Amino acid sequence: MKYRPLGRTGLKVSPLTLGCMMFGNKTSPEDSYRIIDQALEAGINILDTANVYTRGKSEEVTGEALKRNGQRDRVILATKVHGAMADDDPNMESISRRHIIEQCEASLKRLQTDHIDLYQLHRPRSEVAIDESLRALDDLVRAGKVRYIGTSFFVSWKLVESLWAAKEYGLNRFVTEQPPYSILDRRIERELIPMAQTYGFGLLPFGPLAGGLLSGKYTETDAAKAPADSRYADAGNWRHAMRLKADALKAVDQLKPLVEAKGVGLSEFSTAWAMAQPGVTSPIVGPRTMEHMESYLKSLEVVITPEDEAAVDQIVPPGEHASAYYQADFSDFGRQQYRW
Repeated sequence: MKYRPLGRTGLKVSPLTLGCMMFGNKTSPEDSYRIIDQALEAGINILDTANVYTRGKSEEVTGEALKRNGQRDRVILATKVHGAMADDDPNMESISRRHIIEQCEASLKRLQTDHIDLYQLHRPRSEVAIDESLRALDDLVRAGKVRYIGTSFFVSWKLVESLWAAKEYGLNRFVTEQPPYSILDRRIERELIPMAQTYGFGLLPFGPLAGGLLSGKYTETDAAKAPADSRYADAGNWRHAMRLKADALKAVDQLKPLVEAKGVGLSEFSTAWAMAQPGVTSPIVGPRTMEHMESYLKSLEVVITPEDEAAVDQIVPPGEHASAYYQADFSDFGRQQYRW
């Protein structure tokens, strides 16, 4: 395992991050423990979850797994705050000072730890001043409850604004960002990656398989026949349905001869491609089964050549995305950042 610097922090992290969203939800606790153990045994040393994943269940399972295997001190444990943690209280969500501090305490209990290595704002909120969020996070860092702070779904100008606020008020700054990134969605190459490289942000992109479209399960000709156990089988899920568009599936079909010629799977190739891109620190992978975990680990052995890069560029050009992919309206943060 070749470890990489996490932005400007001095920390070293594995080239893959284990995403824990499925744990305690579609993945049973016992299976989750096994997957976490397998990932750590392979050398992965950064785990990412969020308070909102199954309303805390993911954090509980992740914390219990680290308690059982005794590996807490060897991992970079990351979680996030923003999502609604109750249906009947408008203050049980967002990135206000109240919610951040309250949910940090709750996450610490669920994770069975005395500190969070990387505490991240899960989404921006236009109605919350960034200095309010930064002050709350800075207090948590100074109290020793949080080591580093980061963001998810923040666009470049918001991150630069946060750097200004941190400098202006003498606060700890964000050191990481989690954007969506895959062969089918390369928009962060336009501004976010150059900005991150300039200002020393570590990038932990999620969705290297584009929500499963790059798993190889789907083709342009049988979009209506999504596997029964896949996330796209539910036609009532509007966000997933928006992704099953002809142009995205056409790009997937164009990729298949390339990966077959290399003798690897589409999942392994797509994950390896994300790992190989300049500015990327550690893509987040979210296995639901041990089979998925083993596939992600195989991607560590895939070498992306200049010829592979050129072939991918012909299918989805740098800075672009497969037409109609991620075109759904992601409400406030989507309008500001990832919808063109």
